[in-house]
Amino acid sequence: MTRRQFKNHVFKGLCVAATALGIGILLLILMTLFQKGFAGMNWALFSEVTPGPGGEGGLANAIVGSLIMTSLGIVIAAPIGVMAGTWLAEYGRNSKTADLIRFLNGMLMSAPSILIGLFVYEMVVVFMGHFSGWAGAIALAVIALPVIISATEEMLKLVPTSLREAGAGLGASRWRVTFSLSYRAVGTGIVTGILLAIARISGETAPLLFTALNSSFMTINPNEPMANLPVTIYKFAMSPYESWNQLAWSGALLITLAILALNIASRILPGLNKRRAS
Repeated sequence: MTRRQFKNHVFKGLCVAATALGIGILLLILMTLFQKGFAGMNWALFSEVTPGPGGEGGLANAIVGSLIMTSLGIVIAAPIGVMAGTWLAEYGRNSKTADLIRFLNGMLMSAPSILIGLFVYEMVVVFMGHFSGWAGAIALAVIALPVIISATEEMLKLVPTSLREAGAGLGASRWRVTFSLSYRAVGTGIVTGILLAIARISGETAPLLFTALNSSFMTINPNEPMANLPVTIYKFAMSPYESWNQLAWSGALLITLAILALNIASRILPGLNKRRAS
C-alpha cells in the first residue's frame, strides 16, 4: 500500500466514524423519545386539556392551538413567499434589488427565532396590549417566509427558457406564461418548499413565548393567548411533576412524528410528479 492510498483509507475511515457517531447519537435520542413518549399515548392525551400542577390530563388545547397558529402562519407566509420568489426568478433575476433581497432573505433564514419573537412582540403584542394567537402566527410566518421564497425561486429557475419562449410565441402575456406554464411545471416543488416551511416552524418555542404565550384552557380565538405544544413541552419538561414530565415526552413525540411525516411527504411529492410527467 502506497503512502497516498494509506492517507486515503485513513481519511475515509474518519469520515465513516464521524457519520456513525452522528447516526448513533440520533438513534439514541429517537429511541429514548419513542420509549418515553409512547408510554403516555392514550385517548386522554388528545381529548383532555392540560392539567394543573401534578394533575392528570392531556394536550388537546395545545394540539389545537399549534394547528391553528401553524395554519395561520402558513396562510400568511405562503402567498407572500411564492409571489416574492416568483419576482426574483421571473422579473428581478439579475437586478441589484434582487441581489439585495436574496441577501436579506438569507440573513432572515439564519436569524435566531428568539429575535424574531422579540421583534413581533414589540410590533404586535405591545401594540395590541396583550399576547395572542395572531402574534404567534405572525412570528411563525416570518420564520417560514425565507424558506418559501428560496424554494419558489430555485424551482422556477429550473423551468427551461424554451418553455417560456414557447408560451410567449403563442401570444401569452408574461404573467399568463408564469401561471399557466411555469407554476404547472414546478408546482410540486413549490408545494414541497411550503411543506418544509411547515416542518421548520412546527417545533418553534422561543418566538411563541413572546407572542402567543400559553393557556391552560381550550381556545380557538386567535385574539387571545393560545396554548401550543412547544411552549407546553418546555413548561412541563422543566416541572418537578411526573405527570407533566410524561406529557412533555408525549408532546415531543407528537411533534417529531408530525415533522417526520412532513419531511417524508416532501420527499415523495417530487417522485410522484416525475411519474406523472413520464
